[in-house]
Amino acid sequence: MTRLRQGYGGQANDSMNLRTNMKIISVRIFLLLALAWSAVQVRETLAADQASEGAFVFQGISYFHRWSQNEQHEFTPKKQEDLEKWSDMLTINGYPGVADGDALATAANAVLENYKNHQARVLKTSSVPRTPDRPAEHLIAVVFTRPDFSEAAFARFKLVDGKGFSFVYSHRIYGEAAGDQMSSWLGAHGEKVEKALMEWNSMPSPSFLDQEKL
Repeated sequence: MTRLRQGYGGQANDSMNLRTNMKIISVRIFLLLALAWSAVQVRETLAADQASEGAFVFQGISYFHRWSQNEQHEFTPKKQEDLEKWSDMLTINGYPGVADGDALATAANAVLENYKNHQARVLKTSSVPRTPDRPAEHLIAVVFTRPDFSEAAFARFKLVDGKGFSFVYSHRIYGEAAGDQMSSWLGAHGEKVEKALMEWNSMPSPSFLDQEKL
């Protein structure tokens, strides 16, 4: 009988140990799930913060990705989601075959001719000479006049990570009097925009642009 009582006591201890182990396992599973959920929340918060901040800042204004196809990417500020009617846009064009200064100059000249073929009025062209630590860069500023709007475009051509890009800031004004209003806008903002564009160094990286492609 004594052995039987000892036997039953051993089973009781085994049951208690099993329950204890199950509780420990349950606590560990709960902690792991809680940590996993926290990690998801952190990632979602970071993504939301990045979305609210935009892809980059130009002239103190955040720009958001709106559209990409192949090597062309378009960005506009908040409340300018409609790509049929916007006021400010920054377009980034990549040139896969452009990898040195000579090829970049050729690309800039080709864009200039394309602007002219689309009835653009050339406001300015200029180049920043090459230095030992910086390839040459180029600037084209033009105005397009259409029946219902006028658009000023400032295009900077620059090598980034060994690849040619153009960074084009455009400003549109709509209406029958858009031409006169654009002249006034250029007088007040043209030089400032040009300076900001040529000094801008916070443009998105090529790897970021690759992620935005459709």
